[in-house]
Amino acid sequence: MTETGTKNPRHNLSDYGFTNLSKINWNWTQDELIDETIRLKLGQLADSGALTVDTGEFTGRAPKDKYIVKDAVTEHTVYWGDVNQPIDENHFEPMLEELRRHLQGKEVYVKDAYACADPSYRLNVRVISELPWAAMFAGNLFLRPTKEELNSIEPDWIIVHAPSYKTDPKKYGIRSANFAVLDFTRRMIIIGGTAYTGEIKKGIFTVLNYVLPQDRHVLSMHCSANIGASGDTAIFFGLSGTGKTTLSADPERGLIGDDEHGWSDEGVFNFEGGCYAKCVNLTEEKEPQIFHAIKRGALLENVRFLPGTNKVNFDDISVTENTRVSYPIDFIDNAVNPSVGGHPKNIFFLTCDAYGILPPISKLTPGQAMYWFLSGYTAKVAGTEAGITEPKTAFSTCFGAPFLPLDPNKYAHMLAEKMKRHDAKVWLVNTGWTGGAYGVGARMKLSYTRAMISEALKGDLNNVKFENHPVFGIAFPTSCPKVPDEILNPRNTWDDKSAYDEKANELASQFIRNFEKYAKTASQETLDAAPKVVSAAGK
Repeated sequence: MTETGTKNPRHNLSDYGFTNLSKINWNWTQDELIDETIRLKLGQLADSGALTVDTGEFTGRAPKDKYIVKDAVTEHTVYWGDVNQPIDENHFEPMLEELRRHLQGKEVYVKDAYACADPSYRLNVRVISELPWAAMFAGNLFLRPTKEELNSIEPDWIIVHAPSYKTDPKKYGIRSANFAVLDFTRRMIIIGGTAYTGEIKKGIFTVLNYVLPQDRHVLSMHCSANIGASGDTAIFFGLSGTGKTTLSADPERGLIGDDEHGWSDEGVFNFEGGCYAKCVNLTEEKEPQIFHAIKRGALLENVRFLPGTNKVNFDDISVTENTRVSYPIDFIDNAVNPSVGGHPKNIFFLTCDAYGILPPISKLTPGQAMYWFLSGYTAKVAGTEAGITEPKTAFSTCFGAPFLPLDPNKYAHMLAEKMKRHDAKVWLVNTGWTGGAYGVGARMKLSYTRAMISEALKGDLNNVKFENHPVFGIAFPTSCPKVPDEILNPRNTWDDKSAYDEKANELASQFIRNFEKYAKTASQETLDAAPKVVSAAGK
């Protein structure tokens, strides 16, 4: 076995049972990993200098194949169910041993990094992967230790990433040959059968969502965050594809982070050191900051070139609509360093409403904020998860259910307490459809959404007239600079008003059914925020 690169001399992979590896490449630079990927013919450079790769069979996360080891540590703390699926603790070691044997004789790439920009909450991560470009991804998405730190870093969590390893699911009581398994006792994540890098990123997010609220009294959030010139912080909750990365990358505001944050007693801090942006239909005009971040050091996944060139065709979705790019956060020219901010003054809930029912922006009362946070309504956008080919209505509690191992009420109660203490305003923003449902209407224009958010951040929406939606009760403005008045009331955008009313009632009924599971523990103020189905006679 040979070893290259910078490693902590006090550690080797045999500490974790990985022996007889042909070669261990420790903490190679991003440039070295790019060159290695090309040498192995696993990727090629785009004309911008970015590395392009294919993730193979999986071009999105496989949430139904994610498991948490059920043992004495997790049995009574994890919120078990369809999202947090248990795997018997006696299965983990045999599965890990199989993976160890699979890697024998193979070359691996090790990347040491860490999560949490606030050093008080730092979590060191060691990623071991078969693929050089997966190690590069870890170097882009996590925070990067200094050269001096690499000589002494002690990993808190280990991720073993083996896309070529597929197991026999019957042996371990799991669904498929691919898997992602988290063991909170061993502090290890094993990923097999999938090369999709989002599994690495979201694995550590799940860890932080378990550890920080319980042990450190920090609210973990699936949100982006930015900060204005006056120091005002804003956060944007939303599932993948709803606009977190796009809307937080605002040239007029400093970027704290695009996806994962903690809210402590001191303020907001980024979990990550990079961004993972969707790049379908990307243009320089619409999203200049993301467009210009796609350069040497960025990693593009599942894109295709224009014929006869190495120029990326961002409109090509022949592989997946979930084309992605990862890059270090400092590739965004106005990213703040360190990635921290104060307590947020404005909170935006981003929802991709496939029905075309919700206003493009609404102001929420505290009760409504809790109702919408627990509901987490959106549409899963095509390609974000395996099997999703068009927007699909979903309720994802706290706008991040796939990554939340604790009872959702834990996160909701923490958010409510912090919102009240710091007097944060809460807005609901529909980045989905207007003028009709998916297939009839059109996606909300990004320029309009940006304009509405800008006015909310400046406080100018505090001075306009609002109307209450007859079914959902949320207050929407009747005017907003740079936005046509007629789109602010979504009913006005539908040719068939009765069809709108019918769909609004249908969506309201879905909300009410979905919220039944939270009704016993919700406050009366939250329960009063439920939508009201309106009869035709009552209109």
